[in-house]
Amino acid sequence: MKLQIKYALLAAVAVSGIVAASVAYGQEEVPAAGAPRPSVGPVGVAPRIQPDAKSNAVIQQRAALAASVSPVTDAMLLNPPPADWLMWRRTYNVHGFSPLNQINQNNAHSLTSVWAWSVAPNTTQDTPLEHDGVIYVYGANDHMQALDATNGELLWEYNRPAGPPTGRPGGGGQASVHRNFALYQDKVVFATDDRHMVALDAKTGKVAWDTLMGGPEIGRVTSGPMVVKGKVITGTAGCAAGGCPIIALDAGTGKEVWRFYTVAKSDQPGGNSWNGLPDDQRFGASVWTSGSFDPDLNLVYFSTGNTYHWQELMKGNVDPKKRKGSSRDGLYVDSTLALDPDTGKLKWYYQHLPQDYWDLDFAFEQTIATINFKGKQVKVVCSTGKMVWTDCVDAATGQFVLSHDHGLQNIVKSYDPKTGRKTYNEQAIPDLTGQRRDLQCSAGYGDKNWPSGSYDAATSITYESLVEVCGESAPTMFGPNTAAYTAGEETRIARYVEGSDGNIGRLDAVNWATGKIIWSVRQRASITSATVATAGGVIFAGDADRWLRAYSQTDGKVLWKTRLNDVINAYPITYAVKGRQYVAVVTGCCGNGRINNMHQLTPEIQQPRITNSVLSVFALPDDVQ
Repeated sequence: MKLQIKYALLAAVAVSGIVAASVAYGQEEVPAAGAPRPSVGPVGVAPRIQPDAKSNAVIQQRAALAASVSPVTDAMLLNPPPADWLMWRRTYNVHGFSPLNQINQNNAHSLTSVWAWSVAPNTTQDTPLEHDGVIYVYGANDHMQALDATNGELLWEYNRPAGPPTGRPGGGGQASVHRNFALYQDKVVFATDDRHMVALDAKTGKVAWDTLMGGPEIGRVTSGPMVVKGKVITGTAGCAAGGCPIIALDAGTGKEVWRFYTVAKSDQPGGNSWNGLPDDQRFGASVWTSGSFDPDLNLVYFSTGNTYHWQELMKGNVDPKKRKGSSRDGLYVDSTLALDPDTGKLKWYYQHLPQDYWDLDFAFEQTIATINFKGKQVKVVCSTGKMVWTDCVDAATGQFVLSHDHGLQNIVKSYDPKTGRKTYNEQAIPDLTGQRRDLQCSAGYGDKNWPSGSYDAATSITYESLVEVCGESAPTMFGPNTAAYTAGEETRIARYVEGSDGNIGRLDAVNWATGKIIWSVRQRASITSATVATAGGVIFAGDADRWLRAYSQTDGKVLWKTRLNDVINAYPITYAVKGRQYVAVVTGCCGNGRINNMHQLTPEIQQPRITNSVLSVFALPDDVQ
């Protein structure tokens, strides 16, 4: 039997009255267990495995668990079962909040490790997903595995054959950085390093469909897909001129339905915002994280990053006639985009940081929330950028509602309370003569970055993992139409914020409606994971010094901590199986240069010389439950 993927102890089959399992290695043809075979093979070759009755019983149990997974329906995605973690931030509004409360402030100190499983190394920023007692985890180089969520036993695995080298015309970092994948109906859907979208059978790991979304011009797909109304929708990053497409595929067949490009061309609305630059010199607006969805408004929200060529946007076209009537805003960089999920049509946009000269993306989670603002309940979409500045806009119209500044930045001097339009400090605007170095706070590393915060709708409080860091920077001069990525257009050295006590890691609880920081916990090591908040009043987050902690949502007090094998640089989740609540997170460093840059300020914090990515799972002991 020729097998196209590598399985581990897959579905049990009966052979001559003996229950057997198919075990394949690469694409080698392997006889079913129990079939006649020589007892002694060639010299130096070990005999094939001969499962006995006990082995077959275990194989049957694992196959039964994999086969028992129910389809993930649209209704389930709209209202996920409390025990499951079915998508990136668990819900379409990307709250990163779990209604589970077995682990709470009174017993979190008793958490203990229950199992761990090594995944393909260099997996650093991933979100495992769990459904019906099966946990799915992505590994580097497009490796997907399904495990028993209670004990880590492998049910199946998929290894994608190596493809040609991946070209990335605009983006930095590693191709194999992925932040999430999706579950829908009977499929596990994920983007590959070579720009394919692949759907696997959730019960077996067999390929259901495989779609090439584009060549090197669309960059790479780190954000991962979301599924909305039967469509797999994903952003792209690090693209060639013309922006990064947001692409929708039919979830049943993989066929493309629509795509929307994130850079406005000269003949399109917003096309006069590029300072007269021709279309082949308009770069950026990458989509680095997955989107959110409001079913009532029928809108999906995506966020975009900066332009890769800010020097050209700043200088513009040399022909004054082509620059006439043009601004330097650069649409749609650093924006929230509201799209119709059925057609891909842009319904509205809000640009958070026009003329971004600093690599200060607003490219992270788009949190949908209903807040009490000036005595009225307002549904908003809130986005926090790298300098920990939050803008909340009306979810239906994109009209500005409020802003909140954590006080860590020195870029924005003021903003218009009606429109939110920001006025920049003149000293912060880069000097293109190269005569001046600036202390930029936050630096392009980002005090806030892709590790998402979590939001508790009951209290209107969000919990953010942050870093306090500035950067001493100066432009590196280039000629026209340079191919340099943003960070290559300047030299940047990490610096402490003014008056720093050396503690650069920070976890903040913030009420967006009032702008009040409820509490702030600070530590030496940068907090590098996303946060997860729960109905038990506990927050989970990890750091660059390998500590995973449980914090009290009341005051930020550390309730429990444990040290893991590597940097905690991903998205924790929590789920429940048969009444027991678990917490899971993937370790592994370092996906991009951000953590390495933080280590300029904390050089005593050591990282393993050889990274080993591990999925670690924790729960309360039986007697504490």
